[in-house]
Amino acid sequence: MPWDIWLIFFVLGVILPWRGQVRVKKLLAMPQVSTMERLTLYASTIAFQWFAVAVVAWRAWAHGFTATQLALTFQDRTRNLVVGIVGAATIAILQWLNLRRMGRIPPEARGPLQALAERILPQSTVEMLPYLALAITAGLCEEFLYRGFAMAVLLHVGLQAWAVVLLSSVLFGLAHSYQGRGGILMTLLIGLVLGTSRIAYNSLVPAIFWHSAVDVVAGTAGPRFLRPRGAGSPERENATSQS
Repeated sequence: MPWDIWLIFFVLGVILPWRGQVRVKKLLAMPQVSTMERLTLYASTIAFQWFAVAVVAWRAWAHGFTATQLALTFQDRTRNLVVGIVGAATIAILQWLNLRRMGRIPPEARGPLQALAERILPQSTVEMLPYLALAITAGLCEEFLYRGFAMAVLLHVGLQAWAVVLLSSVLFGLAHSYQGRGGILMTLLIGLVLGTSRIAYNSLVPAIFWHSAVDVVAGTAGPRFLRPRGAGSPERENATSQS
């Protein structure tokens, strides 16, 4: 592989995991995260992901990768849309049920998930729209990077489909290492599902829908179920403090 392709894989497998861990450590070290700090986090992450996609797309085009190889196609629009929407609805329900299950566990037993939820997930209406923009951005950008570009390169060098899905999922899991070992494993498993859909449908469309559904439900249901017991809603607390 050309040196710049190797460099992209190095960034995906080493630099991004390290960067994520550093940012999350800073967040966890803070007693609380303000609305402005959370909005800044969302905005900077959105900007970085689109910048990464622009650079990777440029290098992919320079090396002759086609839209078909990158799975940027609508070979069967109806099937892809139906699979994407139905799959997203199913995943959204499962994610909602899982968060509700987590909400029944005492906060002190939830591990790092609780601290991450309190600092990263939106805690007010003002934060919700920027978060949803981030969730959709992640669905688009991360699918292009890990299921589009990374899998295209691995297929191009002659690896078997199962190895391509596994290796791209490992990279995807490492990118979420800031969530701890459990987060890496869970994200890797999700990556296997998303990677398999990319192979099965030769399109990123279903995976984009599914990925976005996971993040959207995390932001809308997570603050409700993962709020420390006894804590009220942000809007209610703000109203109380102003009265």
